[in-house]
Amino acid sequence: MTLALGCIADDYTGASDLANTLTRNGLRTVQTIGIPADDLKLPEVDAVVVSLKSRSIAASVAVEKSRAADKWLRSRGASHVLFKICSTFDSTDSGNIGPVMDALRMDAGDNVVLVTPAFPETGRTVYQGNLFVGSVPLNESPLKDHPLNPMHDSNLVRVLARQSETNIGLVDLGIVATGADVVRAHLDGLSENGFGAAIVDAVFATDLETIGAVALDHRVSVGASGLGLGLARGLVASGRVKAADVAASAGTPVGGAAACLAGSCSQATLQQIA
Repeated sequence: MTLALGCIADDYTGASDLANTLTRNGLRTVQTIGIPADDLKLPEVDAVVVSLKSRSIAASVAVEKSRAADKWLRSRGASHVLFKICSTFDSTDSGNIGPVMDALRMDAGDNVVLVTPAFPETGRTVYQGNLFVGSVPLNESPLKDHPLNPMHDSNLVRVLARQSETNIGLVDLGIVATGADVVRAHLDGLSENGFGAAIVDAVFATDLETIGAVALDHRVSVGASGLGLGLARGLVASGRVKAADVAASAGTPVGGAAACLAGSCSQATLQQIA
C-alpha cells in the first residue's frame, strides 16, 4: 500500500476534523493516536492522519515528534505531507508552526511551502494575509484571550515571520482567483527572491481547490482542514485517487444514548453547552 497523502496534526481534535474532511471528499482515511509503530498493518487507505499533541509544547519537542511522524508517513509512500494546524493559527512567537514548518521543509527539500489556515465552511478566511474569524479579524476575536496562545495579530505574514527562519511571502486573492498556473508562477518568483514560505489567501472553497492542486506539486504544505479539502479534491481530480464511497465509509449507525464531552473553555464551547 502506498499513501497518496500523509498528515501530521498538532492536536487530536484537529486530527479528527481533518480525517472527517478527507473522508467526506473521497479519501479512505485512517487516524492514529501518536506516531504508529513501524510494523503497523493498515487496510487499503489513501491517507493517514497522525495525531500529535504538539501545539503548545516546547518547539524543539514539537519538531522532534513531527519529524518522526513525517519519517513514518514517508516510509509508507506519502509523497506529500500536510502539517495540520488550527484554523485560528494558534501559536506564539516561539512556535510551534514556524519551527515545525522549517524542519519539514528542510527534510523534504522544498523551495517554498504553501501555508493557509482558511476554511470558509467554518468561517475562517484569509484576505491580504489577514485571518478572519467570521467577519472579525483574528486579533479582535475571542482568540485574543486564549489562555495558552493569545492571538494579538491577524496578519499571518507577520505572525509566521516571527516564528520562522525563512522569509514569508504572500499569495493574495487576486493571484489565487486567476488560477493554479498563475499561483505556480508567483511561487517560483517568491522562491527566486529568497522566500521559503507563503501565506495564501482563500475566501471560497474554490480557492482551496486551486491551492490544493498547487500544493500537490510540492512535498509539504501547512494548513487547517480546509487545505485538506483542497488536497483531497486535487488528488481525486487529477486521477491519483479514485473517490471512495462516502456513505460506505461511514459505517453502521449506532443507536442508543450518547454522551458529549467538552474539554474546552472557549467562548464558543460555553455558548454551545449553555
